[in-house]
Amino acid sequence: MRLAILGNGFLAGIIVEALQKGMLSDYELVGILGRSEEKTRTLAEKAGCAACFTIEDLLEQKPDIVAEAASVAAVKDYAEQILSAGAGMAVLSIGAFADRAFYERVAQTAKEHGTKVHIASGAIGGFDVLRTVSLMDEARVTFETHKGPASLQNTPLFEDHLMTDTEETQVFDGTAKEAIALLPTKVNVAVAASVASVGPDAEHVQITSVPGFVGDDHRITAEIDGVKAVVDIYSSTSAIAGWSVVALLQDLASPIVF
Repeated sequence: MRLAILGNGFLAGIIVEALQKGMLSDYELVGILGRSEEKTRTLAEKAGCAACFTIEDLLEQKPDIVAEAASVAAVKDYAEQILSAGAGMAVLSIGAFADRAFYERVAQTAKEHGTKVHIASGAIGGFDVLRTVSLMDEARVTFETHKGPASLQNTPLFEDHLMTDTEETQVFDGTAKEAIALLPTKVNVAVAASVASVGPDAEHVQITSVPGFVGDDHRITAEIDGVKAVVDIYSSTSAIAGWSVVALLQDLASPIVF
């Protein structure tokens, strides 16, 4: 399959690394599109593919699937055009789909053009069990995140006292949709879990600042009468998100899918 990458940063580099290691042998990388021309040229040269500077340039490479490792804004800007051109998408910035109107437009576009959007798990997982529990009955889904205070800097949730606090402080309590509006680059995982279960308006999200904590600890709980599923994942690096795209691409090319 002909593969293109939307994004030229750390996560896009992981996909290129996997290709070079032979972990995606069913794919030919044909193009990379990113915001910075210099970074795009550098990564494309490393990967041996076309450096693209507009979405039209990328689609001229005739990809079968575009792996997004860029941003919520990139998904919103390009998804409908990519799908209309006959290419599928592997999406990492799932926060874009907290916008219900956009979600429905993308779904309709994919249906009309016989294409699909595949959601990467990012820094979490357990989508199968979350979806299963939610199908069984009206589920209660909560998403609890623990973060170090430094990771909240330059966001609306940050306050100076968090850096000197000696006890945990809850800094957000609301829905996944409200969380992504405040933190468009920080809670894609919460939106991903909500899309797999009860939706961004119904999933309850709590974010807690923990003094001295490094990384993110996400706990997702989906519960109905008689069934309770808990997914708990800790990560101190965003690399797990890039590798989740690699795992998704492997599944799309495999005759046996996990």
